[in-house]
Amino acid sequence: MSCFGGGPNFCPECGNVLPLPGIPDVVCCPGCSFRIPVSEFSGQEIRSAVVFNPVEQAPVSQDEEDSEMKGPVIDRRCSRCNKEGMIYHTRQMRSADEGQTVFFTCIHCRYQEKEDS
Repeated sequence: MSCFGGGPNFCPECGNVLPLPGIPDVVCCPGCSFRIPVSEFSGQEIRSAVVFNPVEQAPVSQDEEDSEMKGPVIDRRCSRCNKEGMIYHTRQMRSADEGQTVFFTCIHCRYQEKEDS
């Protein structure tokens, strides 16, 4: 008695996807001993298709001014204009066993500072 259902593409015994028939006109399940003659499929059309994920378009590059002004704003006082609010981002500029470099940009005057951590 069959445990699984789901159409002619699946093994009714174990649920595996059935391969296309080989030279002997028998479809053999790769997961169990289920075998079915191709004549059982007479009158049925079985199709398969490979669907790839769509290629995503890369975002259009923006001005350097816009890209440097993105990021989290923190409460840090700018050493040039003396106002609160700077955006930061980090990069690994030195070897992997050393700390990362933090770049700060003032949201008011766009002055940039760096700090090695």
